[in-house]
Amino acid sequence: MTIGVREKAMERQELLAATIDKIRQSIDIHEGLDSTLLILGHRLKNNNERPAIEIVKEYAALRLLECYPAQLNQVFMNLLSNSIDALEEKFKIIQQRYLKLSQRCPKIPLTIWISTQAVNNKIVIRIADNGLGIPEEVRSHIFDPFFTTKVPGKGTGLGLSISHQIIVEKHHGQIKCSSKPGEGTEFLIEIPSSS
Repeated sequence: MTIGVREKAMERQELLAATIDKIRQSIDIHEGLDSTLLILGHRLKNNNERPAIEIVKEYAALRLLECYPAQLNQVFMNLLSNSIDALEEKFKIIQQRYLKLSQRCPKIPLTIWISTQAVNNKIVIRIADNGLGIPEEVRSHIFDPFFTTKVPGKGTGLGLSISHQIIVEKHHGQIKCSSKPGEGTEFLIEIPSSS
């Protein structure tokens, strides 16, 4: 009897989650960004591998955005997780370079910038990092399904493809990537703020 109740409760929970994901809601975009940062907080702290990653937020005053919040938060999660991965990789490469030279590694700043603004009836969100950047031959494929540069088991190659689909198809917006090898990467998201 208990199993039947649990199964029904789980079915209802799954149905509710699926329904909420399909409902457009007016939200404060900053709350979505901040909740994603809260979830990723453990990955931003310093650890035995590297120093803490600094988050710099430049949020403009924005009106509420009508969107699919859970899907948009998934985009933020994918982009921020990739930025953290890129910064961890940068630190590891630079640290190994100094270890090979038997020199003390200097302080390596690891930073993610998040900014928002309203421009011409669009909400613009920028997520940038000072990682090693993405070469052009890789950048031209980053939104392709199953494309990944990560080692097996680390990524599926679907995060950016799904993010592109959510922004372009579900929100009728744009997502672009600009990068300079050795300097970092920036993702720019534009979502229409009025229907």
